[in-house]
Amino acid sequence: MPEAGAIPPEHVRAAFLTACALDVATPKPGNVSVQSPGHGMNAAQFLASADATADALLARGAPVGQRILDAVTRTRETVGCNTNLGIVLLVAPLAAALEHTGRTLSAQSWREAASRVLASLDVADARLAYRAIALANPGGLGDAPEQSVHAAPTVGLRDAMQLASERDSIARQYANGFHDIFETGLAAFSEARPDAPEVAMLNVFLAFLGGWPDSHIVRKHGMVLAQSVTLAAREQRAQWRKTPLPSQRVPASARLDAWDAELKARAINPGTSADLAVATLFVAGCLKAR
Repeated sequence: MPEAGAIPPEHVRAAFLTACALDVATPKPGNVSVQSPGHGMNAAQFLASADATADALLARGAPVGQRILDAVTRTRETVGCNTNLGIVLLVAPLAAALEHTGRTLSAQSWREAASRVLASLDVADARLAYRAIALANPGGLGDAPEQSVHAAPTVGLRDAMQLASERDSIARQYANGFHDIFETGLAAFSEARPDAPEVAMLNVFLAFLGGWPDSHIVRKHGMVLAQSVTLAAREQRAQWRKTPLPSQRVPASARLDAWDAELKARAINPGTSADLAVATLFVAGCLKAR
């Protein structure tokens, strides 16, 4: 049975919606933002998707697989395209784990609860998640030689994700207990002032994009191009951080704006890095609200 929880449900919901709003309020190179639509999508669709999926993702006591399927179904009904599959896959188990952290929420207690939730995922969760992924139709995701989403799963959802963890950063979070979010993500988040959330979002995004090849770019364009974007992200982040983060403000970086235009002109979308950043801001928001 879910516990009472360390923070009220309305605070969890606010943290989720705030993270999703920051995703498009912050100009992130290659991603859709209020200032810069792209890839056939706009910021309004992302905001509508967040509103549509919040209840499903945060439904107390619901199985992880059911949260994922219900959220993706509501997204498809609301905007008719895949705006948030990665966010949904990340937030569903994190939200479920929040219900089992006890009365004292910390990053450590949340990670431990997430590990327990991930270990409990079964074939039923996999079946529901596979239906969600097929519905979202995110070109290339799930086209694996083992446990393809186009066939009925025979293993639990975490086991299926582990099979994809070497080639997909979101699947890797299921395998490693959200290590990248709680370590890389929160570390980058903490570098910005508490009153500079857009700075934090951009720094987290660039930390992920510069940390390893973005899975979405790899699927769409191949590893060589994805690695070149990773190297460029490291350089862009280094340039941006020449001014200490506490005194920085977003927007107003001609370099980042030019890079955003270049990536979109080439149909390069670092979507996985953005999804990881949203999940990180969700975690940070919940920890702040405890």
